[in-house]
Amino acid sequence: MLKIAYDPIYVLPLPEGHRFPMLKYELIPKQLIYEGSCKDENFFTPEKAEKLDVLRVHTETYYNRLVGMQLDAKEVRKIGFPLTSALVEREQIIAQGTIECCYHALKNGIAMNIAGGTHHAYANHGEAFCLLNDQAIAAAHLLDQKLAKRILIIDLDVHQGNGTAHIFKSNRSVFTFSVHGASNYPFKKEESDLDIALEKGTTDDDYLSVLDQHMYRIVESFKPDFIFYLCGVDVLGSDKLGTLNLSLQGSKARDERVLNLAKEKNIPVVCCMGGGYSKDIKIIVEAHANTFRAAQDLFF
Repeated sequence: MLKIAYDPIYVLPLPEGHRFPMLKYELIPKQLIYEGSCKDENFFTPEKAEKLDVLRVHTETYYNRLVGMQLDAKEVRKIGFPLTSALVEREQIIAQGTIECCYHALKNGIAMNIAGGTHHAYANHGEAFCLLNDQAIAAAHLLDQKLAKRILIIDLDVHQGNGTAHIFKSNRSVFTFSVHGASNYPFKKEESDLDIALEKGTTDDDYLSVLDQHMYRIVESFKPDFIFYLCGVDVLGSDKLGTLNLSLQGSKARDERVLNLAKEKNIPVVCCMGGGYSKDIKIIVEAHANTFRAAQDLFF
């Protein structure tokens, strides 16, 4: 059975007019249940991540200041959310959701987090709606528990996973692969193990060709025994914060390629949703729902 991490705290109230589409975290599970792609028993509620797990990735100073609500105004502006105790608890629960997804993926081949993919969070600070780097925390957990030896992070959000790249820049057990918009945030990129920066307006065929060209080669050479997939839907042409021009069908084909690879090579995969900022929330939900549909079709 496909297991999906979700908690109502994922849907955090924001000031009116805020550009982050928080509502999607409520609508995605509702849509999946309504259409019959998932049932209530597919979803599980994570606890809060343990401090020990977080500190494998984040500095103790940053963690203590974050949970102690001691970040200054500049740091909070960089994150982009009002700093509240509920927000901090939300980030800890999302991170634990991704950790728990790892165990479900080891059992079932795949698991998914309705949220997560907070790849802009660095070891010592947060930025761009990311406070704790959930995939980095979960990857470090797997390595520490000796549940994986070589981890591949496939980051297909339109924005480069700068925090993830920086966290693992000296870790040979984790390969960071990012395909992103060249002219998108972050404007100062970090160095992933492999970065593919795509020109503005890149469409389905060119995008999928690049993915096909590199993804299998990485798997053959690096030989990962676990994959994290960050499947942001801000690659869509309708996205307000993206520069690429994928269609809904192209975004779905991208997901199918990644999940097919994991299934074909028998590599457990954990998917986290990442970004999506199309003006029409229905397009965001449909694009994310396609990822879950692909998982159900391929694995169950």
